[in-house]
Amino acid sequence: PMKIRPGKNIAIKVPRHKWQETVAFYRDKVGLKVARELTNSVGFVFGEMTLWVDRVERQSQADVWLELFTEDPDRALDHLESPQRDELEPLDGVTGHWTSDPAGVVLLLRNE
Repeated sequence: PMKIRPGKNIAIKVPRHKWQETVAFYRDKVGLKVARELTNSVGFVFGEMTLWVDRVERQSQADVWLELFTEDPDRALDHLESPQRDELEPLDGVTGHWTSDPAGVVLLLRNE
């Protein structure tokens, strides 16, 4: 049987003009602790996971991207019958594939 399980990261891809306001919302109003700050991304402690709020230059609305772990990303892609979407973002140092669910939610299928 194909084994797929939740990863450790959730990303909210936010349009540039809404990014600072969104980061402040999760930090100041929700009260999440900042785990890591990068130029275009802030990671928050979100239970056992990290919630990343990523600034995207050319985007009109927010998207949620999820990470899933699997031993065999190629087989998992076939099992899910989902499209391969590796053009979405570089997979530097990651063994896996970008794909999406039927509603269009982006999924990263990867080795842990």
